[in-house]
Amino acid sequence: MKKALITGITGQDGSYLAEYLLAKGYETHGLIRRSSTFNTERIDHIYIDPHVPGARLYLHYGDLSDSSNLTNLIYDIRPDEIYHLAAQSHVRVSFDMPEYSNNITGLGTVRILESIRKSGIDCRFYQASSSEMFGASPPPQNEITEFRPRSPYACGKLMAHWTAVNYRDGYGIFAVGGILFNHESPRRGETFVTRKITKALSKILLGEQDFLYLGNLEPKRDWGYAPEYVETMWKMLQQDTPQDLVIGTGEMHSVREFVEEAFSYAGLDWRKHVRTDPNYFRPNEVESLEADYGKAREILGWEPEIRFGDLVKIMVDADMRKAGLEPIGDGDSILRKRFPDRWWKRD
Repeated sequence: MKKALITGITGQDGSYLAEYLLAKGYETHGLIRRSSTFNTERIDHIYIDPHVPGARLYLHYGDLSDSSNLTNLIYDIRPDEIYHLAAQSHVRVSFDMPEYSNNITGLGTVRILESIRKSGIDCRFYQASSSEMFGASPPPQNEITEFRPRSPYACGKLMAHWTAVNYRDGYGIFAVGGILFNHESPRRGETFVTRKITKALSKILLGEQDFLYLGNLEPKRDWGYAPEYVETMWKMLQQDTPQDLVIGTGEMHSVREFVEEAFSYAGLDWRKHVRTDPNYFRPNEVESLEADYGKAREILGWEPEIRFGDLVKIMVDADMRKAGLEPIGDGDSILRKRFPDRWWKRD
């Protein structure tokens, strides 16, 4: 039985990846931060008490700022694969907390790779790199596009990405960087713009709020469906040769388009409910991100199933259901039709 360690297992990607690896028969370990309140909501449905026979999911307290803890954990678990997904992942917040963001996002990766090197364990390492690293470089962006980061978060991710490359080249560690473009789902955190939109929409339908406050509506992003993206993480670690790959949909849509699509789907005029708050603007903005994923198509057979319009419907329906409203239904039917036997549960 293969063993995998996931940092950031309680996040959007980590929870989907844990489901995926468990479905493949892995013994799966997750790194979680100690908190006075439970923060495991996204994985509660797959967690089984480790004392129960057949349990294969184990959670360990730890922190990316604590190198000794990481070293001991990796040495004790001796994983075959490490999926490093944890980070201070909110771009706007990284401007307010630049030192912390780079300590966790950048140096956290150094600490894990040093732990692998010093322990001498033969394991494969996945680095969750980000399209934000491209920053000001014009679209479309691929593996040879110049990195021009525009936020502390992107700078931290760039440090982490190049650290993985250097440990691959210098120490022979099987390390890959998945340069994933924006990928969303009903499990996306509520402060991220896509989920902020769909959750606010359900509250507006309930009459619990009148307005949604957003920042800049003009930036364009390449938005895909997160459960599909975590499959590419696993596939990248199964290759004979470690390579960095761009993963995305090859389509760009603005924040404004996301708002329009969501409100139109629910039968509302977004202009009556959306207001702009300058506090949500970034000091440096990334205008346009669009993936050129030709290399991933060739190596992994990657082709996204869920496109922009379907993604919006899936997220709106999920938040309506959570709010106690009857989903419109297209989002659910899309998932049933396209993924009748997929490994993730309905959100």
